[in-house]
Amino acid sequence: MTSAETDLLARVPAQLFIGGEWVDAARGATFAVHDPSTGEVVREIADASPEDGIRALDAAVAAQDAWAATAPRERGEILRRAFELVQEHKEDLALLMTLEMGKPLAESRGEVAYGGEFLRWFSEEAVRISGRYGTNPEGTGRIVVSQRPVGPSFFITPWNFPLAMATRKIAPALAAGCTVVVKPAELTPLTTLFFVRLLAEAGVPAGVVNVVTTTSSGEVSAPIIADPRLRKLSFTGSTPVGQKLIAQAAEGVLRVSMELGGNAPFVVFEDADLDKAVEGAMLAKFRNIGQACTAANRFIVHESVAAEFARRVTERVEAMRVGRGTEDGVQIGPLIDDRAVAKATELVADAVERGARVLVGGNAVEGRGSFYEPTVVEGVVPGSAILREEIFGPVLAISTFSDEDEAVRLANDTEYGLVSYVFTESLSRGHRMIDRLETGMMGLNVGVVSNAAAPFGGVKQSGVGREGGLEGIHEYLSVKYTLIPA
Repeated sequence: MTSAETDLLARVPAQLFIGGEWVDAARGATFAVHDPSTGEVVREIADASPEDGIRALDAAVAAQDAWAATAPRERGEILRRAFELVQEHKEDLALLMTLEMGKPLAESRGEVAYGGEFLRWFSEEAVRISGRYGTNPEGTGRIVVSQRPVGPSFFITPWNFPLAMATRKIAPALAAGCTVVVKPAELTPLTTLFFVRLLAEAGVPAGVVNVVTTTSSGEVSAPIIADPRLRKLSFTGSTPVGQKLIAQAAEGVLRVSMELGGNAPFVVFEDADLDKAVEGAMLAKFRNIGQACTAANRFIVHESVAAEFARRVTERVEAMRVGRGTEDGVQIGPLIDDRAVAKATELVADAVERGARVLVGGNAVEGRGSFYEPTVVEGVVPGSAILREEIFGPVLAISTFSDEDEAVRLANDTEYGLVSYVFTESLSRGHRMIDRLETGMMGLNVGVVSNAAAPFGGVKQSGVGREGGLEGIHEYLSVKYTLIPA
């Protein structure tokens, strides 16, 4: 580890953030955060207990009324200052993400830019919370519709985008006037801790944002979710965990936002511009080492262009450099842990046993760290596990189709519906795909769709609710109707 890395890690808070103070876990426990590229411990931090979780909720509840009464302009200005601080510390945040998650430094810098935009976007939305006023149809009174903060909210964030997943939830909640408790993933908590330090510096009052880091996610989360003072739960992660959390939230009839699993189809029609399709494929598949819910999971390519598409992507993948994310020129860093490597290995092996052919890669990388070779597999047949399960790794799996109806059937043949990608030069076909594909988002001739100004979310078992865009702040607002006699 370099001296710059050591110095940065020393500046990352190692405690819980509750009520505006950095505090030790009640039981004094700690846990280690590891660098997945080496397996080395990079920082020991506080390991919260259920008591710590309730302490954090106590702080959020105590701060709720004052924060809700804070002028929208002031809330917006605080978020704007937070955005500026994130830009000021963009190199620190990028390096920190690379150290704890493994992605190449260039991609970490991209995440800082993307994650920061949620702060800027919702700083502007804070002053645009609106209502309406009008006469009722009978003419006997006036209808007043207003929006109020939902109230104390609990966020469970994933490990794959440590900054963006925090800002995407925290920014709209604060803009709406809600206080929050955040539980970051135990694999990548350091970025959140550093970011919350910046929030405090930006002027977020004590108790408005609280962070509990823990290795006992279920034990810490359960009493928070069961507490009648909590009014909102937001989770990003796997569908099975999301289903359990929705069931827990049902007891208190909590508002929920769930961004869950994906199985994104990437459809290449016979009239596609293959240069665009290949470029889009590299972004949609290999961004974040394939560890994204929006990653293209199934490449469904027209039989007339499948061979050429496979040849071109294989040529690109063969040239990709694998290594530690801090090294110059690295495009593929480590997977998050050995379990992720084992899963990629099993999915590729299953596809090959059923008749698929590996064109490049297909193996774990020997040595330190949890690396898996960037891989292209062609001829994947129906029934293969790789077509049903979220890969979450750098494996591009190609199957073929013969006509538009078959492409739609294959693309929709999943319980998930987060995002789809379509490549065609036909405008009319593009419009048909918007109507026919069962996903909450779609990229038409592009390989990346995420944007702070757009509503992010899926249908079917990919979740409920939206993050970002005009819609994002409404997840943290409740509608109140008042009738005033004429």
